[in-house]
Amino acid sequence: MAFGVKKSFFGKLQERIGDAILLRPRIDDALMDELEEILITSDIGMATSMRIIEQLREDVRQQRLAEPSEVESRIAQIVESLVDKGERLKMREDYPLIILMIGVNGGGKTTTIAKLAAVYKDMGKSVILAAADTFRAAAADQLEVWAGRVGVDIIRHGEGADPSAVVYDSIQAAKARGIDVLICDTAGRLHNKKNLMNELEKMNKIIDREYAEAARETLLVLDATTGKNAVSQAKEFGSAAEVTGIVITKLDGTAKGGIAITIADEFDLPIKFIGVGERIRDLAAFDPRAFAESIFAGADDGALLASGAEDDDATPPVVGAHDSDGVPSIVGENDSGEQSPEADTDETDDGAAVSVAEEPAEKPAAGKEKKRWFFRS
Repeated sequence: MAFGVKKSFFGKLQERIGDAILLRPRIDDALMDELEEILITSDIGMATSMRIIEQLREDVRQQRLAEPSEVESRIAQIVESLVDKGERLKMREDYPLIILMIGVNGGGKTTTIAKLAAVYKDMGKSVILAAADTFRAAAADQLEVWAGRVGVDIIRHGEGADPSAVVYDSIQAAKARGIDVLICDTAGRLHNKKNLMNELEKMNKIIDREYAEAARETLLVLDATTGKNAVSQAKEFGSAAEVTGIVITKLDGTAKGGIAITIADEFDLPIKFIGVGERIRDLAAFDPRAFAESIFAGADDGALLASGAEDDDATPPVVGAHDSDGVPSIVGENDSGEQSPEADTDETDDGAAVSVAEEPAEKPAAGKEKKRWFFRS
């Protein structure tokens, strides 16, 4: 497969920090001020940038760092400490499991649902999707297309129906069929915060009442390309629901990847997954160390984007995703032999359904071990 290099967040930040260090013969206040400015303008956020530099200054004093070259590794360590939320990074492994997906329209929520469904199906789990976004035109239609391609069932009502009724019916179906994982789509408009909060509260009450024994995850999907707007979205949705984790989408070539650091730091939320491409396999379990080290890993690591589709065996590198044995983990890969959705397109604000490309699923080679996931009990 041919690859095209696209200047990513990691490449740009590495380049700017490297230039600043190269021009300084020693660590001084001027270098610290310049590094702080670089971080702030990389969408890391002022408060988080100041926290990083404050910790860096403290480390310079305590560890008696003198060479500017020592700064790079220390920044990576500080970033890792900010985004590493320990066991909270892992998905629950209790079943039955209900995953409530929240986020604004156009952020990659629908395709993330499909990718997660494919992952759980690949693990041998039974999955049902609940099309509870009944406000956006064609939302249920689009989700039904994905469900068909992934090969999972979907519960849907007509446009304009009560979203909580969809959740209720989906729970009854999941219980009756002994389903392992129920993934619920939700409406994603923020123009009426009160309605959003009321609807999510109603859904959660129904889940509590009808399926109290089910494990729960509430994942907020944020688009990395929106930069600091993602902070506002995290604040709004965080006040409307008990978010247990973040999914950062479209992190394959954006210069605004620093928002992942800000979200993890300012809201103390674990980033559970990152979306790094258009194909259904381009969803990765978040690895704090790999993410932090990628800032200084070399020219545009993680920013190699497929520009051709001829080689089925080639897979773009994934930043921030490694199995426990250190091997990069490409997640969402469908081993079933069915066709999987490819394009990471999503709903548009005008309600139009977006066409979705297909990609033949790959069969595992003989003796090939399935990709592992990161879960918690």
